[in-house]
Amino acid sequence: MNRFLIIGLFPLFLLGQTEKNPCKTLSRINTLIQENHYKPKPVDDSLSVYVFKTLLSRLDEENRLFIEPEIKWLQKHELKIDDYLTTNDCTFLDDFYAAYSKTVLRYKTVIETLKKEPFPLSSSEKVQFSKEAFPYAKDEAELKHQYKKRILFNILRDVSEMSTNKDSLTANFETLAATSKAKVFDKSECKIRSYELTKEEFNSAFLSVFCSYFDPHTDYFSQSDKSSFYSNVSSDNLTFGLYVSMTEKDEMTVDEVLPGSSAYFTEKIDKGDQLLKVKHKNDEYEIACASMKKIDEIITSNEYKTADFTFRKKSGEVYSVRLSKKIMKDYQNNVFSFKIKTDNATIGYIRIPSFYATFENGKSSASNDVAKEVYKLQEDQIDGIIIDVENNGGGSMEEAVKLSGLFIDAGPLAIMNDNKNKKEILKDMRRGTIYTGPIVVMVNGFSASASEFFANAMQDYNRAILVGNRTLGKASMQRIFPLDDDNQEFLKLTLEKFYRITGKSNQYSGIMPDIEIPLLFDKQMPREDSNKTALQNDEISVIVKYNRLSNEFKDEVMALSKKRIEQNPIANEIIALNTKINPLYDNDLPPILLHFDKVFDEVNSINKLWKEIKSTGEKKLSMTVEQNSIDIENQKFDEYLKSFNTERVKDIKQNYHILEAVNILNDIKNIKP
Repeated sequence: MNRFLIIGLFPLFLLGQTEKNPCKTLSRINTLIQENHYKPKPVDDSLSVYVFKTLLSRLDEENRLFIEPEIKWLQKHELKIDDYLTTNDCTFLDDFYAAYSKTVLRYKTVIETLKKEPFPLSSSEKVQFSKEAFPYAKDEAELKHQYKKRILFNILRDVSEMSTNKDSLTANFETLAATSKAKVFDKSECKIRSYELTKEEFNSAFLSVFCSYFDPHTDYFSQSDKSSFYSNVSSDNLTFGLYVSMTEKDEMTVDEVLPGSSAYFTEKIDKGDQLLKVKHKNDEYEIACASMKKIDEIITSNEYKTADFTFRKKSGEVYSVRLSKKIMKDYQNNVFSFKIKTDNATIGYIRIPSFYATFENGKSSASNDVAKEVYKLQEDQIDGIIIDVENNGGGSMEEAVKLSGLFIDAGPLAIMNDNKNKKEILKDMRRGTIYTGPIVVMVNGFSASASEFFANAMQDYNRAILVGNRTLGKASMQRIFPLDDDNQEFLKLTLEKFYRITGKSNQYSGIMPDIEIPLLFDKQMPREDSNKTALQNDEISVIVKYNRLSNEFKDEVMALSKKRIEQNPIANEIIALNTKINPLYDNDLPPILLHFDKVFDEVNSINKLWKEIKSTGEKKLSMTVEQNSIDIENQKFDEYLKSFNTERVKDIKQNYHILEAVNILNDIKNIKP
């Protein structure tokens, strides 16, 4: 197969840079979509309404920037965007950009005004939170009043989070509130920078919204966006050598420094250092203020080769370093394995973070790396293998085909269908398998595309028992098309849909595992069926011959697992916690009086729940986890990998799904004669 197809799940709202004529780009995008999209939609009033509302929603997610008269003024365009495309007239974008820029300037002015005015630290009014955006404010006075209420709540919340001792906080409230007020206003002013968009960024946002009308995975890419996309599906990347993450306090800290990288050779950066700002050329971005998309773009995109980083150590010392990217192995994105020992069995565990391949400069692929890990585990006489594709958003379809072929003898794996209803059967052409023992595949709501392709094949052939939770539900394939001659703009376009060899599809509905295991926040995972423009589920009539394996022990093993889950204290804790979590996301919360006493009670009630969630999620489970013998020998003198693997072992021992997968494979060994 010589087509380059991507079936991954990645962010949709990527703000790229382009100086191109947006109308010219829009016309090229529409032509490609109408000619090649799996299920193109007509350019009509429905598109206009969708683009109008979605663009406003993405620019002003919670309706806190625009006011009602501005929306009414923009509504003259609501039913005409399709006509503008036909006449090649994109001047309407100037109206949107001018209106949006005005809201950002007003936000800045209002915050500065509120900061100077007398600011009471208590109110008889209430603040309301809702899962849906509130109506736009009627005028600027109402908008200012809303900002004031929200800032007051944030001040009271900040004080409430300083201690669980209400009496102590109340006694020192005036002093503490003054400190919190200064901090909250600083953050509010800082937020302005994340709202500000250049005209090019704005146009990119519009193009992305236009693409999403046809399906959630068709998207506009700038060169930088494309580069960032590839970094998610490659095992080797240009990198500064830093792994960073956000803490509970919304601070970005260093998790790891990669040996041999630019960050490593500074001999200054340590794990736990807080990243304060990043500077690229003349543009400086403070972490607390900048869009996280921009920070992620600088860190991941190959377009940014050097940057200046400013950190703060735990001692308070602030320092800056200039870092340059070099090609390094991406350990966080690579396949790895461990052994998990029970009283009478040794189980292999293989984690596949993504279906990476040799797209641009990669030197390895997911399927080859899995084969290597299987070989290592078989050297240690394992009794079964767990293949973990939870939280795996996909990647290369070719890799999904190859991976399936490692465990299934030659045969059909799926049926591809294009917009001309031309069907193609994807087959594993290689005879034999590398492993014939029992397999458990782990999936959840973030398992998408290539992960679902692989899970489909394992389930259809009865080759593995699927455990976990309903998958995301993405069964479509994309290809990246250049939009210009100098390769600065691209379109990621949905070309085909894949079906199971049964003729069914997991598109929209997801894959149901054979055994469902409780998971915190499962209901809150943003699955495909939550997307308004997602392709719908259907079936095709097809006759495909394949040899479904017999598994006479499967029903008994499933019954044992389900009974064990019903009786497991951790599983029941998760179920109980989800009954508390779901209403917080699904329902509007009761209004909160803007008085310290009431805000404290609400904040500490929520914080108590989060502590319960953290406690349950971090419980150390009774598992003996070891490296395979070959890795122990190969990594004997690699202190970095030893440290990295310590964290991996910790994560495994806190994963209830892995424990139950081990138990299932242990049951299979005990039942088999």
